[in-house]
Amino acid sequence: MAAYDFIIAGAGAAGLSLAYHLNSAGLHDKRILLLDRAPKTVNDRTWCFWEAGQSPYEKAVFRQWGRVWFHGEGVSRRLELSPYRYKMIRGLDFYQHMQRWLARQPNIDIKYGEIERLEDTPEGVTAWQNGQPHRARWAFSSLYKPQPRQPQYHYLLQHFKGWVVRTPQPAFDPSAATFMDFRVEQHGDVRFAYVLPFDERTALVEYTLFSGELLGQADYDAGLRDYLSQFCGVREFEILEAEFGVIPMTDAPHGLVQSPHVLNIGIAGGRAKASTGYAFKRIQAQSRRIVESLLHTGQPVYREPAFDRHAWMDSIYLEALASKRVGGREFFGGLFRKNPPARVLRFLDEETGPLEDLRIMLSVDIPRFTAAALEVGRSRLFTRAGTPRPDRFAS
Repeated sequence: MAAYDFIIAGAGAAGLSLAYHLNSAGLHDKRILLLDRAPKTVNDRTWCFWEAGQSPYEKAVFRQWGRVWFHGEGVSRRLELSPYRYKMIRGLDFYQHMQRWLARQPNIDIKYGEIERLEDTPEGVTAWQNGQPHRARWAFSSLYKPQPRQPQYHYLLQHFKGWVVRTPQPAFDPSAATFMDFRVEQHGDVRFAYVLPFDERTALVEYTLFSGELLGQADYDAGLRDYLSQFCGVREFEILEAEFGVIPMTDAPHGLVQSPHVLNIGIAGGRAKASTGYAFKRIQAQSRRIVESLLHTGQPVYREPAFDRHAWMDSIYLEALASKRVGGREFFGGLFRKNPPARVLRFLDEETGPLEDLRIMLSVDIPRFTAAALEVGRSRLFTRAGTPRPDRFAS
């Protein structure tokens, strides 16, 4: 068996990002093995995020906008995002960019085949792929496995379908993306649309839901067609590409440590933000924390805060949604109606301090969110006391 310092199981956003951050931090003397089922050769997803300045993957950024449209309850306006820009990376562009980077890294190998299991050993970990063992000191896994549900937590899904459409005549404004459009019928869920224009005739249009259950594919298609017709004035179009995705939105703990020598990364490590589903920047932040821990302690396990107030606010928001105390149209409408866009984006990135958090909290229906906060606290206390609580969020 060839011995490696690190094995990374899964060569998607999380695995490739961790490999990039390890080498960018100067750990070129460490041997790294990336494992994945097969080479990634199709545009299977899109990542969007906002940031001020340059991304480590700036060459893979397909489009970016300094302005976005937002349509919610009581607000419909074009927002100036300065100092942020809203950026879009297509999956295939990212994979190809990283493949070119990997080809220049002599300390990183990549092997393809079915990843069967990761076995902890006294000396480290053994990864089995197509019946072959690979040994390393540490392993990082982005292989997502749903955990058993616990009634004190919330389990929703962000699910979406997107089409890249081409229209016969100009129909889109390439200078501004549509960040969230809540004008679509909600049907008791949280539903909104994105429009990411490439040029005047081409755009990625996504129909997105926060709910407990998926729709049939025909329902997503109908939502996309209705949105294009009603709000974009588009009735004739060609579908160039289609994508579909499901992201867990849960406040249940995702343990960083899977076993003594295996760490969870990416969505498997809880990097999808519970209240929005955004993950790409949070994946970069986790990669940096792992690298910082390795540089300072020689081990990748970093310390989690004893209390994370942003995670607590996410739980309150999920409770408010799941209990129908508040809708997404109302919640996000209040945020963008009563706050500068940059403050909202800092809040969603968990970069605000207590004073800004207070200003954000004053933007929402305080009695309803107070009731949601009390319910979250009650459910956690009851569960710790051993009192069963019905799982109202399991659908």
